[in-house]
Amino acid sequence: MTDRTPNLDIDRRTYLRATGVAALGSVGLAGCVGRATGTLATQVTDQPADIGDFESLVVTVEGFWLGPEGARPESDGDGGDESDGNETDADGNETDGGNETDDEADVPGREYHEFDEPREADLVELQNGETQLIDERELETGEYPYLQLDVSAADGTLTDGTEAAVDLPGNAPLKFNEAFEVRENTQTTFTADFAPVLRGNGRYLLRPVPSGIEVEYSDAEDSDGSDGSDDSGSSGGNTSDA
Repeated sequence: MTDRTPNLDIDRRTYLRATGVAALGSVGLAGCVGRATGTLATQVTDQPADIGDFESLVVTVEGFWLGPEGARPESDGDGGDESDGNETDADGNETDGGNETDDEADVPGREYHEFDEPREADLVELQNGETQLIDERELETGEYPYLQLDVSAADGTLTDGTEAAVDLPGNAPLKFNEAFEVRENTQTTFTADFAPVLRGNGRYLLRPVPSGIEVEYSDAEDSDGSDGSDDSGSSGGNTSDA
């Protein structure tokens, strides 16, 4: 079981009130007013890493943040892709962080989109290029520097039947630093790739996998009736059909 940063929901509500950003509450298409719109489909997948240790690893996703529109993407290091997001105490022992720091919560211009209901995905079932659609919604067109998943829990069972301790990164949240566009009358499919990594203290950490992020663009009409699987046949690496 994972520890979630206390009062995250309160911080989120405070942030939304301060910026005037309204969460889009529909898994289907929620209309946007005043500007052209396109569709953003968000998928998740899993790289091998230490997933072979697990009988199941179910992550719960509450929503996602979009980086401030028009901002430049950060380098991989800024998004915590190479760090496990944990600090050490005076004795050199790792201390666990939550899914988001106070600094992250205060990023100006960042948009939060909360799901009607939390989505669950078993990463054990999302290997070898398999993906799962967790959200699809209509958004205003624009360019965004990153997508960050709001993962509230990760419940793992090891192959020997014991419960696994799986932590969510704190200073290195599940942020995927891949710039992408929401284009008019186009479906943008953003696949967020993350995996569990075994640490020296016997606990696992969920980490984003930069090399596994995929961004694909397709005709919105051609995307109707999608079952959430990745029909493009592509897997691994950053892809962009400009």
